[in-house]
Amino acid sequence: MDICKRPKREENTAFYESAGDSTGKDFQQSYNREHGVRDCKFPGFYNEFPQLSLGTMYHKKQGLSTCAHSMSLWTKTQQLPQEVLRQIQDVYSHGLPIEVRHYFAQWIEQQPWMEIEEENPQHESVAQELLDGLITILENKCSEFSNDENTFLIRLKFQETVTRFKDLYLNNPMGLVRVFKACLGVEMRLVEQATNTQTNTMQEMDMAHEQQEKNQAIMRKIEGIQRATKATDNDLKDLQLKQESFVIEYQNQLKINALINQYQAEQNSAKKTENLQILEKKKTELEKNLYSAAEVLLQLRLALADKHSQTFQDLESLQKIVIDEELINWKRKQQLAGNGVPFDTGMLDMLQQWSEALADTVWKNRQQILKVEGLRASLPMDVPAGKVDLLPELNQKITGLLSSLVTSTFIVESQPPQVLKKDSRFSATVRLLVGGKLNIHMSPPSVKATIISESLARSLLKNDQKCKSETSGEIVNNTGTMEYHSATGQLSITFRNMQLRKIKRADRKGTEAVTEEKFCILFQSQFTIGGEGELVFQVWTLSLPVVVTVHGNQECNALATVLWDNQFSEPGRVPFVVPEAVPWPKLAEMLNSKFTSMTEGPLTKENLNYLATKIFGGKVTDDFTQATLQWSTFNKDSLQTRNFTFWEWFFSVARITKDHLKGPWKDGSIYGFISKIESQERLLAKQTGTFLLRFSDSETGGITIAWVADDISKPGDRQVWNLAPFTAKDFTIRSLADRIMDLKDLKFLYPDISKDMAFEKYCNQKDKVSKSIEGYINADLRTIIPGMTSHNASPMSTDNPQTPQPLSPISNDSLGHNQMDTIDEMCPQQMNPTLSLDYNPNDIMEGFDIGDIGDYVMTLSKTQDFGQT
Repeated sequence: MDICKRPKREENTAFYESAGDSTGKDFQQSYNREHGVRDCKFPGFYNEFPQLSLGTMYHKKQGLSTCAHSMSLWTKTQQLPQEVLRQIQDVYSHGLPIEVRHYFAQWIEQQPWMEIEEENPQHESVAQELLDGLITILENKCSEFSNDENTFLIRLKFQETVTRFKDLYLNNPMGLVRVFKACLGVEMRLVEQATNTQTNTMQEMDMAHEQQEKNQAIMRKIEGIQRATKATDNDLKDLQLKQESFVIEYQNQLKINALINQYQAEQNSAKKTENLQILEKKKTELEKNLYSAAEVLLQLRLALADKHSQTFQDLESLQKIVIDEELINWKRKQQLAGNGVPFDTGMLDMLQQWSEALADTVWKNRQQILKVEGLRASLPMDVPAGKVDLLPELNQKITGLLSSLVTSTFIVESQPPQVLKKDSRFSATVRLLVGGKLNIHMSPPSVKATIISESLARSLLKNDQKCKSETSGEIVNNTGTMEYHSATGQLSITFRNMQLRKIKRADRKGTEAVTEEKFCILFQSQFTIGGEGELVFQVWTLSLPVVVTVHGNQECNALATVLWDNQFSEPGRVPFVVPEAVPWPKLAEMLNSKFTSMTEGPLTKENLNYLATKIFGGKVTDDFTQATLQWSTFNKDSLQTRNFTFWEWFFSVARITKDHLKGPWKDGSIYGFISKIESQERLLAKQTGTFLLRFSDSETGGITIAWVADDISKPGDRQVWNLAPFTAKDFTIRSLADRIMDLKDLKFLYPDISKDMAFEKYCNQKDKVSKSIEGYINADLRTIIPGMTSHNASPMSTDNPQTPQPLSPISNDSLGHNQMDTIDEMCPQQMNPTLSLDYNPNDIMEGFDIGDIGDYVMTLSKTQDFGQT
């Protein structure tokens, strides 16, 4: 191999800039000339794939430009969050040093790693050229660093890498391609996920900005109404002063009238006449002044009424925004949070701030109206013809606004569990958003919780007062007094130890199951506002619908009822009406929210399309956007050829992923939602030993390993095998990662990721042979496939390529010396080699408890001829 010195750093930098948009053959040849790498001996590859550099593929996938200004994959990788960078470091700790990825990022990303077919002999030459080129630029870099003390460590790293690459890949260049494909594939996926997250973050930021603007608009409205209220308060004070002046003048007039009457009763005299003339003159002036003052008072009253009317209109409009829009929106988000949608609980504090500001302003305006009424009562004046007396209407309106505000802000802050098991303890929190105002907290009210049926809830919304005293069951620890928290200004109560002792069910209709019957918790309270019981409020609020169960096996179906109700209920509905049929996209949104909340990893579009095929049939590539789904199809009717519903299957998958597979699912190591046929097609296109993990179609809560192996009965042919599904019970014994690491012939996670890279971090600590205090040797638990040998990735028998076959007989000697490997997946028949096994193509081996084989061996050891042969 010819080794040429690498160009100087300045020249190399200029070269990168000039060649930034080169792809395929042109760049390859240009780079080779600059770095002393021999030209590719297989140019036909670049003729077949003229523009298949990694950078081009990534940018095309992302819909980005591939010009020189496009950001490289490695540049994007370096900008990932710290926790994701740790995953990148872990990826490059297996086989490919991260230093190589960093220093030669440009060259690496311009090579067509992903398009090289590992099973295609023609591509061997390309793999060899890539190996030669990489070793050359590594050696050139070492030469460049030879006189630089600051790069001593990195030079050693590159020299070690060259030696290791030669040892490992000189006779196996496809091995290097495989390593690059695996590392770069994971890197591209993590960058894509981060890009999507960034997009979602930007959308969330836009929504947050929009909400912030809305919040600011509401605060401006509140401040405007507060200024208007202060202005009317000043006008009211001015009116009061003028009315008091008017009363004083009126009293002066009465005194003058009395004097006039007194003088008129006296005998006629010059002085009497003079005094009467003076008094009459004063009387006339007073009457004129009183008339003018009365006019002013009347105009002030009318103007004040107009201002109050405008303020009340603004209050009503603002209250509709806060109560009918923002609070209802908060309740809707709280409801969707039950389906796993992220929920900002801090928004409730903002709603309380608005509600308290409204309550304070409404109360002040009401007090102003009461004062105006008092002034009118002390000095009645008729409203001029053609004018409308607004005061009675204003009094009624402001009282109605106050009543609506108080009753609407009595809310369930923390909902009770929507799947409520009888005799189990549960909690809930109720809060009065205006409790810190109006002096309600000075005498905290008590609250009572009862459970009511759907029909009682409907009657309650029709203002049937009798139903408030009716219940559909018995809840203990269901009363308490609200507490005021001065630090937060919150008036609330948390029921921590409620317990449903009894439940009274209604007569079911048709095929309705008990898990479809809905109840809710009714919270009631009563308190007064103002002095001497001025206003008495009876407030109540309903929880979200709950489904009552008596056994754990009802949880799945009860949860289906709750999720459907949460997702598809409309605001202001009649309790608890939901549509019988819904559009598939809406249901897919619900499934994604629930699955993401349970597993912390979202469903892809491909996943959702696969779920659609389970319900509607068809292909994953079909368009399901116009499809509709019936409730009965979702969770009443069994899937075709199965004895479970779609929801039962989906929920069991979500639960096993949450409990045992969360890490690999988040990493993308579990394909999951793929049919057996499609998995076979994909695996047969990959190298032997490639496997994928998919959720079982035939068993709820099961996950199976499918892998491609050589068919020893037909040299040159290969088959795809499927292990019997693992369930949650299996993973309590040994984790998925440990089981995969046990199976040495499973080498590459689909498409071509080293299984060590994908699963080693999830393995338990390596088992160590040690002696306990009593001197016993610890047993070791391993997963094996019956009949699988170390040199072949398929079971020994190929009569049925879809079913692992029995293991060869186990010698009595090995049993007698306690040296038998512990096997956690074995069928009883394999203990007797004379038994014949009859499988059909869909059969798979069943797992068994580890104790079963121990009991069997103990029985076997007691037979008369045991150990004699």
